[in-house]
Amino acid sequence: MSTSPFRRASILGVVIGLAALTACAKDEPAAKDDGTGPVSVKATDSACDLSRRDVKSGTSTFSVSNGGSKVTEFYVYAEGDRVMGEVENIGPGLKRDLIVELPTGKYQAVCKPGMVGDGIRGDLTVSGDAAAQVDEDALLKQATASYQRYVNSQAVALEQKTVEFVSAVKAGDVAKAKALFPVSRTYWERIEPVAESFGDLDPKIDARVNDVEAGTEWTGYHRIEQALWVSNTTKGMEKYADQLLTDVKTVVAKAKTVKLTPLQLANGAKELLDEVATGKVTGEEDRYSHTDLWDFQANVEGSQAAIQALRPALQVRDAALVTQLDTNFKAVFAALDKYRVGDGFKPYTASEAEKKALGAVVDGLAEPVSTVAGVIAKK
Repeated sequence: MSTSPFRRASILGVVIGLAALTACAKDEPAAKDDGTGPVSVKATDSACDLSRRDVKSGTSTFSVSNGGSKVTEFYVYAEGDRVMGEVENIGPGLKRDLIVELPTGKYQAVCKPGMVGDGIRGDLTVSGDAAAQVDEDALLKQATASYQRYVNSQAVALEQKTVEFVSAVKAGDVAKAKALFPVSRTYWERIEPVAESFGDLDPKIDARVNDVEAGTEWTGYHRIEQALWVSNTTKGMEKYADQLLTDVKTVVAKAKTVKLTPLQLANGAKELLDEVATGKVTGEEDRYSHTDLWDFQANVEGSQAAIQALRPALQVRDAALVTQLDTNFKAVFAALDKYRVGDGFKPYTASEAEKKALGAVVDGLAEPVSTVAGVIAKK
């Protein structure tokens, strides 16, 4: 899920792919926009200035520079705050690009200094009649269909395992609930970018205590995790268990009908690796249960599934990239294997040296994955 300002600010040094994806952001005004190139976004602590707010339908690039003092995010929202594309972890003085496919319609461009709240919002209008990528490229159409099948299968398993987890919590079976906690989360973590696109469902399901905005009740997996491992009880967790299941069922229903673009697959693959770097490697995700490596593996598996769906198209466009991705995914899974115990993992209480080593291997994967969106965007 989107992480808190404390978590992100404290780990900027390990944000994956940072060197490849960022450059110094200059304070001088952007050059005059001729309406054809990338949209320049100048984000500060109090502003979100776009070089233009009218773009043509099809693929657009938003070049986001952070001239503020806080780590920021940039989103393109469709109606109902559905996320069409996002870039996170943009530190002060840094720059990142978002490549996103947008059909004709009304949107909002949003900067979130400090990565909290509703953000600084402005209208974005998309006009024109550009054909969708999936209508012009049969391989990309196959990719989205393939990934949709993957999402559907994971969504079904997510609901089933959440039912089991919730039942154990409500029955007061602490041991069983602890055993099911990382299992049920596996299916969530594999498809989290899809779930994140549905407004506030992600924080309701997956927020850590320091992610919760003032005046908002803490709910979801980690609320129950705290009770299970800190207090060794399920007492008082019944209402949170019921709410979790309700929210998960809503995500599952939406995930089965959502239509994803090829660029959303590419961006989602990168987002999942960002999740690994900013929460799992650091041990901040499952801070009470120390089951972070289950989530780590699930994020990487979800990223790999998106890349595999795009593989036929990538093979045609950049076969060398496919080979590199295959090699680097294998390296990450090999690093994880050192921590395996039976069908799961030992508790994650890694030393700083171990965290650094895991971060390095994830960084090695994140760099080529970060180039996939650019390759897919090319005609």
